[in-house]
Amino acid sequence: MPCEPARIWIVDDDRAVRFVLATALREAGYAVDGFENARDALAALRDRGAPALLFTDVRMPGEDGLALLDKLKAAAPQLPVIVMSAYTDIASTAGAFRGGAYEFLSKPFDLDAAVALAGRAIPEQGSAVVAPAAAPAFNTDLIGDTPAMRALFRSIGRLAQAPLSVLITGETGTGKELVARALHRESPRAHRPFVALNTAAIPAELLESELFGHEAGAFTGAQKRHVGRFEQADGGTLFLDEIGDMPLSLQTRLLRVLAEGEFFRVGGRELIRVDVRVIAATHQDLERLVADGRFRADVLHRLDVVRLQLPPLRERRDDVPALAERFLAAAARKLDTPAKKFTKPALERLKRHDWPGNVRELENLCWRLVALAPGDTIGTAELDAAFVRTSERAGQGEDWEVGLASWARMRLADGAPDLHGEALAKFEHVLFDAALEHTHGHRGEAASRLGLGRNTLTRKLGPGRKRP
Repeated sequence: MPCEPARIWIVDDDRAVRFVLATALREAGYAVDGFENARDALAALRDRGAPALLFTDVRMPGEDGLALLDKLKAAAPQLPVIVMSAYTDIASTAGAFRGGAYEFLSKPFDLDAAVALAGRAIPEQGSAVVAPAAAPAFNTDLIGDTPAMRALFRSIGRLAQAPLSVLITGETGTGKELVARALHRESPRAHRPFVALNTAAIPAELLESELFGHEAGAFTGAQKRHVGRFEQADGGTLFLDEIGDMPLSLQTRLLRVLAEGEFFRVGGRELIRVDVRVIAATHQDLERLVADGRFRADVLHRLDVVRLQLPPLRERRDDVPALAERFLAAAARKLDTPAKKFTKPALERLKRHDWPGNVRELENLCWRLVALAPGDTIGTAELDAAFVRTSERAGQGEDWEVGLASWARMRLADGAPDLHGEALAKFEHVLFDAALEHTHGHRGEAASRLGLGRNTLTRKLGPGRKRP
């Protein structure tokens, strides 16, 4: 006697989604029922019992998919549930995994992938699913709807509940601390401290005390006991940023804490035990540092239980407009100024920029525009000036050249007729402003520092130009 096909339910108010997904699943040999709301699905559950697998949308009239998930897990704990949504963010992905979802599927999805996912989920329906402890509502500046960010949100949702060490990698300015905070706030440790330490910002001779604390008299200037970051984070999460800059001597002490959860304060004899989840981050290639003898392989293995690679902003350009509007609004509130808006051409210009400083560069640009741009509309002219000024302030070495190259590519794409003249004028404007600011407005000294004659500088500045 042939076995009955496994039954799958689809709960979605979109008839087209139900039809297309049901057709693909039936072709794969499954029996499929569709429901347009949570109420009908729960009624069928009471009347017919649980199916082998259930797909549910998040946003539906009446009860949403996450509320349905809670009731399903209470009534049928073994039922695997796949949550679907076109609105992929941390709140929905983490909420789904926190509620016990088998997987989170971003719309639009590949039908073959959905069918394959069903095949993996159904054999596992006999395994117990334990709903993790609830966490508070999430609030974050991490936003994005590109495939890279959707994948990141799903990873955060899964990892938040696991007490594993996480290594976050990515270029400077991609939001590594925001990801660490998201992992903490969506975890069972959310009610305990989140403690952050940038290891590159602390002098090497003080870093040991910052991490592990010290006893009074442990060294010159240690007048009283100091509780280190590991003790401060007990029961919670310790975020170690720029871990690649940690001295080798301290990595040995870090290894013991990671392995045993215990340490001594500097100058102390009392063994301190802590329960801390460590999340580390770096923009460096730690494998290369290990090969060069500048980072311990055993420490890397302890930190790199799970790795999250953050995408640079240039690989998620479609997220730029939403981020820019968010930053503009935040800056206006903070500076107590009228709200500003980008024109459509300006938003397109922002999307074409390479963003060597990533999200942090975009945020800084938006704050500067809110503070300095006239009017309530920001167009391409205001962006041109801001990009050149940002390039000048970006740092030393070749950073400004990277910014200038990005600006040049954008202007070429815009069909600028005299790019050399335009760039030269802006370059001199920025250079002269910097020299006058440095010399407190003394033109003779500024001209000398620039390698120009005073008359030449005066002529180039033109009438009425004053110290910036």
